[in-house]
Amino acid sequence: MRLRERIAERVAGWARRRQGEELLPLELQSRRLYILPTRIGLGIGALLLIMMLAGLNYANSLALLLTFTVGSVVLASMHECHRTLRGLIVAEATVGECFAGSTGWLELQLQNSVAVARRSLQLRSAGGEAVSLDLQPAAAASVKLAIAARQRGRQTLPRLELASTAPFGLFRAWTWLHLESSFVVYPAPVGRRALPERAGGRSGRDTPQGAGEHEWVALRRFQSGDSPQRVAWKLVARGAPPMVAQYAGDPGARHVLRYNDLTHSSTEERLSQLALWVLECERRGESYALQLPHLSLPLGCGARQRRAALEALGLFVAA
Repeated sequence: MRLRERIAERVAGWARRRQGEELLPLELQSRRLYILPTRIGLGIGALLLIMMLAGLNYANSLALLLTFTVGSVVLASMHECHRTLRGLIVAEATVGECFAGSTGWLELQLQNSVAVARRSLQLRSAGGEAVSLDLQPAAAASVKLAIAARQRGRQTLPRLELASTAPFGLFRAWTWLHLESSFVVYPAPVGRRALPERAGGRSGRDTPQGAGEHEWVALRRFQSGDSPQRVAWKLVARGAPPMVAQYAGDPGARHVLRYNDLTHSSTEERLSQLALWVLECERRGESYALQLPHLSLPLGCGARQRRAALEALGLFVAA
């Protein structure tokens, strides 16, 4: 490991111990902010030093006046740069659906509680590209940051860096965010096997003759596990009990997705195939059950079922 990387790790560890627990919502206080001059700031500082020495050597009052005037502007910009981050509130951090081998998105909610704008804010994860934004007075904003999801399973959020070079780019103030949050990376949805045959539906002879594959046939009472997309909400609004639309060739289609049916694949290939089937069932609006060793997910459909199934696959540990 290179010397620079070792120093960076030691500094990051020291900062984390110094800052302690970071629970949201988090207000950035002065003790957790750091500030240093940029290259331009160092250049301006060197120039001011030369101007001051020249003014003193030649007893030039005008040169000294210019030096101290510019110096006061530099000092004011340093305080303004520090103020840009001080008091900023990190309200919430959420991670959307994230599949192994792809890029996930972390959404950070920032709040500005003062009546002064915060300019040139930059947010980045360790080793990632920075995302820039301006926060208006007494306003809130969401910023999305790409995070790498290399393998499935539970992962902690990477260290984040929030910085600003406002107003003139002479100084850079920053803080590190070690958010005590985690997220589940789901298996990559890939596979070649077709979705298992429907189970628990009506037979073909129950379908009216000549009906098309997606032609409406009738309404039936809502049952546990039915997709909300099939509910006749207009009838519900009129006071009728929940009814579900039924189509020819797809009578409340239900599938049972079994881990043990994929016997000729590795563990990761099985999980990827099951994840693909889950997404396919959701796309069709069809109910499905998931059966894993030591875990069975009952029949269902919708956002809650999708999340429960994908989390079960993401956290699966082979015996």
